[in-house]
Amino acid sequence: WSRMDFRWLVLLFCLVSPVEPFYLPGVSPRTFKDGESVNIKVQTLFSSESQLQFDYYQLPFCKPKKIVDLPENLGEAVAGEKAHNSLFKAKMKVNEYCKTVCRKDYTPAQMEEFQDFSILDYRVNMRLDNLPVAEIAKFYYEDRPEETLETYNLGFPVGSKLHEEVHTDEAVTEHYVLNNHLRFKILYHSISKEKGFNQMAQGSKTLDGQDNLIVGFHVHPYSIAHTYQGEWKESCAPNCPLTSCLGDGMFAEHSPQKIEPSKGGAVIWTYDIVWEESEIMWASRWDVYLRMTDDRIHWFSIINSFVILLFLAGIVGMIFSRVLRNDLSRYNDELEGTDATALREESGWKLLHGDIFRAPPNSTLLSVYVATGVQLLIMAFITLVLAALGFLSPSHRGSLLTAVIVLFMLTGVGAGYVAARLSKLLQEEDKVRVTYLTATVFPLVCALAFLLLNTLIWAQGSSGAVPFGTLIAIILLWFCLSLPLVFLGAYLGYRAEALTVPCRTNPIPREIPQQLWYLRSLISILVGGLLPFGAVFVEMFFILSSIWQHRFYYLFGFLFLVFLVLIASSAMICMILCYLHLCAEDYRWWWRSMFTGGSIGLYLLAYGAYHYFARTHKAIDVLSSIIYFGYLGLVSYAFAVMMAAVGFLSCFFFIVKIYSSVKID
Repeated sequence: WSRMDFRWLVLLFCLVSPVEPFYLPGVSPRTFKDGESVNIKVQTLFSSESQLQFDYYQLPFCKPKKIVDLPENLGEAVAGEKAHNSLFKAKMKVNEYCKTVCRKDYTPAQMEEFQDFSILDYRVNMRLDNLPVAEIAKFYYEDRPEETLETYNLGFPVGSKLHEEVHTDEAVTEHYVLNNHLRFKILYHSISKEKGFNQMAQGSKTLDGQDNLIVGFHVHPYSIAHTYQGEWKESCAPNCPLTSCLGDGMFAEHSPQKIEPSKGGAVIWTYDIVWEESEIMWASRWDVYLRMTDDRIHWFSIINSFVILLFLAGIVGMIFSRVLRNDLSRYNDELEGTDATALREESGWKLLHGDIFRAPPNSTLLSVYVATGVQLLIMAFITLVLAALGFLSPSHRGSLLTAVIVLFMLTGVGAGYVAARLSKLLQEEDKVRVTYLTATVFPLVCALAFLLLNTLIWAQGSSGAVPFGTLIAIILLWFCLSLPLVFLGAYLGYRAEALTVPCRTNPIPREIPQQLWYLRSLISILVGGLLPFGAVFVEMFFILSSIWQHRFYYLFGFLFLVFLVLIASSAMICMILCYLHLCAEDYRWWWRSMFTGGSIGLYLLAYGAYHYFARTHKAIDVLSSIIYFGYLGLVSYAFAVMMAAVGFLSCFFFIVKIYSSVKID
């Protein structure tokens, strides 16, 4: 080593200092001392049979004297995940059985409401210390009975079907029961057993052996028609004497709490609190929600995607290394020689140099959508990187949706820059109009569709409707952040040097010969989206299944790889199809490249429709279908715009590259 290398090494060691691990804000562990109160919060009612979700207190459950709405971030507000306080009380490591919440008398209409929610399989969502409540089930492999698979169902059902009675006239009567008793099992362990826990996570608080961490929140619902002696006193709650409870979690012989919409009735709501020590570490407490049932399917999906990518890369490589090189060599030799007749008889992409960069119709709209697609592409890339690194974990509620909204606003500067550079190339004169349309066209389309869907949801009384205040906040965020950034990016883009192309445009357009059937625009556009979608449809199945079954999707590492493969495969198939059209002397590549790349949005919409009807087991009402397809259409539209930009940019740089190698006289 030289003396200079040694000095740099010493300086590096001097700059390196010991570091301490730390917890991100909002996700640091919270500890509880023995006997300390823990708050069980109630949230929403959701169902896999309907797209409408409702607030917990929209059903006539027992309510506290004052309902307090707990703080929520932007993502939670948009998703309608509002949390409230409840009458369920628990104290750290204190087991309690048959605690009474309240006794309520219900009218026939209220009982019918409970039955309707039970028929549609609505489930109740609660949370404790940021953990969602879940029903845990264990499954055994047939070929490996010694191994068990523990899965979960988020929340617990409002009610369930009891049995069916068949009458003499073959009419069937279905009876439903109400889950009015909940047994909460809360898993914990002492802070002293936590490996690597740092006191910095608690700030200035001093930790001791009495501190505990909550690492699990499970529930088991029961239907019990509670009985009692004497006259009921409302003041006895939560320690009302019930003859149906024997203590320590045991029950006397009892009947289920039937839902009788014809006559109503009284219901006593009760719960148990059972604490169980667990070896689960705090950092692993979300594993039961995020565990993959079989990761081999995802690896097969990745391998399938890479095979498609290699196939397309081989075709593109052959075009560049053999076909293009031979064409360019022959064309340039003929141009330098004296045989002009051979040159005039030459056909194919080489003769389009005078028309290849001719401005397309509606060039302003083209610039706007390319810029918006780049904005969405940057937003998606940053979001997936943050999610793959764990910053947007489902444990950070609403963080993913918040990141999408904020990043879209911030990446407006990129959209303005691309729109300015492209419109400058296409010689657009009205710079302000291009910039303004870039900032407003895509958000306006999404806003109108979203407001229509939100109005329908609000009319049904669903908690999924975004509050008016949140809508105003998003509009102000767009107006104060996104709009200025788009104009800033456009200012920088117009100040930059204009993009240069290797060919001048002839004043008279060249006549385009009749195209073969497989080179017609519609066919090539549909083919252009098929192969890229084939590389990602497996992951799309898991995403849609997670949304439909209300499960957490956390395979962002796989999704990020698939996203990269999707971009590469779409770019390659667009270049291949563009080359085939150029060989057929069709120079109308501008909009065709956009539609070819964006056609994957059509396949996404079609697959979402198939998944909707294939996974539906009951008749779905019209409103749920409108909401599902409305949001699916918005996602497909955004996806199509993003991939349209990929198709356009790949074809643009491909054409600039090949025509830069042509010697033009």
